[in-house]
Amino acid sequence: MAVNNIIKRIQNIMRQDAGINGDAQRIEQMTWMFFLKVYDTQEETWEYKDENYKSIIPEDLRWRKWAVDEKDGEALTGEALLSFVNEKLFPTLKNLPIDANTPRAKSIVQETFADLNQYMKNGTLLRQVVNIVNEIEFDDADDRHTFGDIYEGILKDLQSAGNAGEFYTPRALTDFIVMMLDPKLGETFGDFTSGTGGFLTSALNYVSKSVSSAEDGEKLQNAVVGQEWKPLPYLLSITNLLLHDIEAPNIANCDSLGTNITDFKESDKVDVIGMNPPYGGSTEDSVKSNFPMQYRSSETADLFIALIMYRLKAGGRCGVIIPDGFLFGTDGAKLALKENLLRKFNLHTIIRLPGSIFSPYTSIATNILFFNNEEAEGCKEGFKTKETWFYRLDMPEGQELETNSNFRVCLRRAGKIESHEILCRQEEYQRLEQILFGTVQAAQNLSPQPKKVLEEQLLWEKDLAKKCKRTAFASIEQAANNYKCLCDEINKRIRQLIHK
Repeated sequence: MAVNNIIKRIQNIMRQDAGINGDAQRIEQMTWMFFLKVYDTQEETWEYKDENYKSIIPEDLRWRKWAVDEKDGEALTGEALLSFVNEKLFPTLKNLPIDANTPRAKSIVQETFADLNQYMKNGTLLRQVVNIVNEIEFDDADDRHTFGDIYEGILKDLQSAGNAGEFYTPRALTDFIVMMLDPKLGETFGDFTSGTGGFLTSALNYVSKSVSSAEDGEKLQNAVVGQEWKPLPYLLSITNLLLHDIEAPNIANCDSLGTNITDFKESDKVDVIGMNPPYGGSTEDSVKSNFPMQYRSSETADLFIALIMYRLKAGGRCGVIIPDGFLFGTDGAKLALKENLLRKFNLHTIIRLPGSIFSPYTSIATNILFFNNEEAEGCKEGFKTKETWFYRLDMPEGQELETNSNFRVCLRRAGKIESHEILCRQEEYQRLEQILFGTVQAAQNLSPQPKKVLEEQLLWEKDLAKKCKRTAFASIEQAANNYKCLCDEINKRIRQLIHK
């Protein structure tokens, strides 16, 4: 099934409807239909397993009862369909009776529709859209894969409109981070800004390879935990997990920063965390009050780092995307957070992402921090971090980050430093970048540079040698040769990490 064709057909129909204004409304209109279609397909499975199963959706409101067009002239359309959706379907689903005892697999219907809207004003056009959605058979493996591609297509449309880039992370990036974190069956994987569920589905796809029994399948049902406070991405994430056979998606529609972090219990913690939290936004004072005084910041990215620290189990692993502002910032909250990362966690790897990875939606430079809630062997007293590896990810000209294999082959330039102050001092990080990530080609006379530049590079190298307590190089040529050896060592390390 041609994905682009599906999206274009639906979009072209919706553009004719006077009630829909812009991509955001088109996406919301499509996704509530996708949700009901996917949920109905999932209910067929539950009915097969349990002959006493009873849907929380009234019988006449189930997708199979009103949405399917048998081409016999009996299907709802025009004003009759519009009236049914506006006056019966939406009001009923928004007000389904649920309480603390309602199974999660049922309560998600009411929670999903609570903040949704129906925008279309033309019932005939609405019928046409419903019929296209019905062409996708979500119990078919190929169509399920197609739906994943549909997700990416419609989200990119939103990004182009500048409306939703904050909750979309490229699939290749989520796959890569999950691969490096290596979640195991029986562990819990969390994303507290889960958006459309990109990290969660990447984790499910990775862990599902280990499923070999019914008991393993039960473990998979409880493998992921998410939180998302925006209605549209929340709807997308719920639908996405249902599509991945998670019967009761453990995703809460709430602000993950809205709880006092000192109130978290051991049961609230997870084994593995993969996140791309929002950054650049300001935070209300009421939210800041949920954090210890030393961590209170107006920058949301800072607060999410603090949240992660409190929700990662002992021995747990984390991969989080953060902006340069966190690494280089010198305000009190950032310094306190970075000191805590080094003293209470093992911050073992930093990967600097290419500037193009989120373009043109944002130009903010970003990095991946990998750290574990454990003590590194041989670390100094007062620290759990012994050494941090720095990598810079460069993409070959004209190449895009379409697959995680591209990440593997492009982790080229890297270095290691034992200085625990490195994260807190922008000047030193810049020096490190100049030396380890600098223009070795110049030193090898492949790209001639002024003598002054080469001399400065050698001085920086000598200064870094002192900090790392190793012998300084006597010439640019020696520095260049060392750089080549370093690259070889890093490539070897990456291969070991990938294949361990």
